[in-house]
Amino acid sequence: MNQNKIMTIYDIAQEANVSVATVSRVMTGSAKVSEEKREKVETLIRKYDFKPNALAKGLSETKSKILGIMVADIRNPFYATLFMECEKEAGKYGYSLILYNTLSNPDLEVTYLEKMISMRVEAVIKIGGRIDDVVTDMEYVEQVNKVANSIPIVITGKLDGADCYSVRIDAFQATDLVMEHLFSLGHTDIAMIGGSTDTQSTVERYMRYKQQLRRRGIQIRDEYMIHHDYYDDRGGYECMKNLLLLEDRPSAVIAVNDFTAVGAMRAMAEAGIRVPNDMSVISYDDTIMANIMIPKLTSVSYNYENFGQMIIETVLKAINGEEQPRLKTIISELSARDSCGPCTKK
Repeated sequence: MNQNKIMTIYDIAQEANVSVATVSRVMTGSAKVSEEKREKVETLIRKYDFKPNALAKGLSETKSKILGIMVADIRNPFYATLFMECEKEAGKYGYSLILYNTLSNPDLEVTYLEKMISMRVEAVIKIGGRIDDVVTDMEYVEQVNKVANSIPIVITGKLDGADCYSVRIDAFQATDLVMEHLFSLGHTDIAMIGGSTDTQSTVERYMRYKQQLRRRGIQIRDEYMIHHDYYDDRGGYECMKNLLLLEDRPSAVIAVNDFTAVGAMRAMAEAGIRVPNDMSVISYDDTIMANIMIPKLTSVSYNYENFGQMIIETVLKAINGEEQPRLKTIISELSARDSCGPCTKK
């Protein structure tokens, strides 16, 4: 560390390998700090003769009241809806959100993490992107942990080895709802379309889909599972076009999200397939799209208001150094609408 540099509470936290909140508690004499961490921080304070000014004094006195939130693609209604609920909930506690949209570009994630530190945000919320990778990039984890040493990070996926809090959707439970609904309508020839094999939540959905078929003694057909790199209407359209080439078509289709379902239903309309008379469609996310589709789309809902509340609650507890579980789970509900009907396949 350059001895001539003007030290900040963030520099002390980084060198001590603790959070800014911990440094703040040491400076105010709080009892909520382990002796080991207290000694580390106090040693550095003496080493640099650290005397915080009013602006840099940290969480105990002067807070930025700003949270950074990074989403994979704000054009996707799932991300837009969840961001809005987080913003509403944070506002109740006097916090503002700065939005960073990565457009699914992994390089931008690192750039934006660094920007958030320079903006003095009190915590980072990460929704989508590299936290959804099946195989965690350990180099990225190192970069995340450097930030997590200074401020809390809350993610909505999994990041092996990262010092983060996670608020995750239970993809298995969500898929159980989808399969049980289709089974109750008499469907057994069920396809699943969309999503990448590199994405954890997608892999979990396909895994549970196959488990549910096996439990009922239904044959798993590889041609009924069609992946795509794009989680949008383009991906859904291309998946459905391929599915419709099959001679033995399914009676029901599960789309990996509402965006994918929109494209799928467009391809079906072009081919003269009536929903749900000829084929049922069901999806995940229950965004605004589900209600404006014709017919209205049956979809798995996450109760976005509750989701946003849980994320912000986790963030604020982490900022204040309160004990809480590292993993919290969002339980889904099914919003049954018009796109699913009884199986009519002979």
